[in-house]
Amino acid sequence: MGTRHLGRRLAVQALYQACTRKDLSVDVLISFIDASDNDSQAKSWGKDLVLGAWKQLASSDSLIEKYSIGWSLDRINFIDLSILRLAFYELSVSDSPVNVILDEAVELAKEFSTVESAKFINGILGKYVADHVHGNH
Repeated sequence: MGTRHLGRRLAVQALYQACTRKDLSVDVLISFIDASDNDSQAKSWGKDLVLGAWKQLASSDSLIEKYSIGWSLDRINFIDLSILRLAFYELSVSDSPVNVILDEAVELAKEFSTVESAKFINGILGKYVADHVHGNH
C-alpha cells in the first residue's frame, strides 16, 4: 500500500474513534496515529488529514446531509461517516485528483465497511463532484 493510502486509513480510523468516543480530543487522535506501526510519512499524512477533517467537521457534515438525500447523520454508520468526512475535506483542499479521492473513499469503504456502503459513499461523493467540481450547478 502506498503512503497516501496508509495515511488515509489512519485518518479514517482516528475519525471513527471520534464518532465512538464523545470525550475525544484532537490530541487523542494524533496519539492514535503516532502509536500505529506505519512509517513516518504515512503517519504525517494521516495527521495532516485528520487535523484538517476535524477542523472542517461542521461543513463536511452539512455537505453529507445535503447529498445523502433522505439520510440524517445519525442514520449513517460511523465508519461510513468517517470516510465521507475525510473525502469531503480532501475534495475541498487537496491537490489529489478528484477521481483518486473518490476511488480511495470507495476502497476504504470496501475495506472497513460493506459493498453497499461503498456504493452509498460513491453516490454521495459523485453527486457532489457533479455539482461542484465539474461545475454542473
